[in-house]
Amino acid sequence: MLTTNPFAEVSAFISPEVMQGYVVLMILLVIGGTLLDVLHKQSAKYFFAVAKSAEQDAKQKVDSSQKMSLAMKTVANEVLTSSEFCNQRRRLSHLMTMYGFVFFVATTAIMIFSYTGSGTEAPGLVAFLWHLGALSLCVGGYWFWFAIRVDVASEGVRWNQFNGRGDLFILGLLSMATFALLWSFTQAIGASALSTFLFALFIISSTFLFSSVYWSKFAHMFFKPAAAYQKKVAQADGSNENLPSDYDLSDPAVHEQFPDVPEYMGKNPPNMGLGIKREAPNHF
Repeated sequence: MLTTNPFAEVSAFISPEVMQGYVVLMILLVIGGTLLDVLHKQSAKYFFAVAKSAEQDAKQKVDSSQKMSLAMKTVANEVLTSSEFCNQRRRLSHLMTMYGFVFFVATTAIMIFSYTGSGTEAPGLVAFLWHLGALSLCVGGYWFWFAIRVDVASEGVRWNQFNGRGDLFILGLLSMATFALLWSFTQAIGASALSTFLFALFIISSTFLFSSVYWSKFAHMFFKPAAAYQKKVAQADGSNENLPSDYDLSDPAVHEQFPDVPEYMGKNPPNMGLGIKREAPNHF
């Protein structure tokens, strides 16, 4: 099962051209949904407006080499390792879900476009990565849904409580990966009728995931790196998105500007910035 291309058997009653056309259609749906989301929320307009405002408030110029370095740091930190997550459980769950999705989608395209209908078997590694991607997506996604998202102590959300559009993306991911694994398993054991039914559910789930981009958080994966990069540039040029700078509360100049500091906190206040992280939330 783990090293078998499940799409090869399907090509006996669904032509490779139809499967390839379906993949192309899903790509177009993602592009179209993302563009509609950008137009509706005016995300591009917002990013350009913020960037222009930051240029006017910049205290120093950031050259192209520095911007390239910041872009690489964004890819390394926010994209590849999700270092912005302080909660390590949330970070690991996110990484398992993200990399599982990437491997699953990439290997699906490889097997459909290169190893269906031609009589050539897909390399065992490609099929294995397809199954591993789906499994990783399920582990990370179900961990998030049942253990992190529903942390009643901090969030007060039950596992069976649907949170509107915010949950469409994760539900689409989980249903797609779950039915994919069940379809492959039933195909491997020869349960043809059940396998066909699960394959239909897999296609329905995939279509739901990729056609609901406009309403779900799917486009978030494209906006998040852009926002992270823009924030790094704003910090580098000193504009800091028009946010106030971090003050040294023991500085006499700060005391003069904010007389309440020494009055209520003393002339050498302790650093209280990370106090919120000293204990797990348990206020519900």
